[in-house]
Amino acid sequence: MATQADITALSFEEALKELEKIVSRLESGEAALQEAIDLYERGDQLRRQCAARLDAAQARIEAIRTDADGRAAGTAPFAAG
Repeated sequence: MATQADITALSFEEALKELEKIVSRLESGEAALQEAIDLYERGDQLRRQCAARLDAAQARIEAIRTDADGRAAGTAPFAAG
């Protein structure tokens, strides 16, 4: 199985695709116990990588600020919530 360094080299889309395959394999119930444990651990690493990539992307998004007349007046960091 690949290392954490291999996971960080994956794009968001690649990590998500691999995570989907792992979930499918686990849901099938066909994996032996040790394989299921290994898949779960890999899936957790991929999930954390995807979450980190999404957090980084969200931090880069800027919201357009408007003035009193509703015209664009600049940008401000995106505030989720």
